[in-house]
Amino acid sequence: MAEYGSEEEAARWVATAATSPHVSGDAVDLGRSQARAWLSRHGAGFGLCQIYENEPWHYELRSEAIDHGCPRMYADPTEDPRTQQ
Repeated sequence: MAEYGSEEEAARWVATAATSPHVSGDAVDLGRSQARAWLSRHGAGFGLCQIYENEPWHYELRSEAIDHGCPRMYADPTEDPRTQQ
């Protein structure tokens, strides 16, 4: 919270251990790379989707995307019902 100024602003950028899909092994963050560009184009076919508009590096496993495409992105984690406590 010291970095972001408030709990509300921090929640836009940092998930808690209770809400982070990284903890369960269902998410990965990638740096700028050809892999990230490739996932942007082809990830849905493998169930890997960008979830948040403000986090282009963050991909999550969404197996339904293989058949139906990735879900609509949230603007940021505060819109994601899974992150609400």
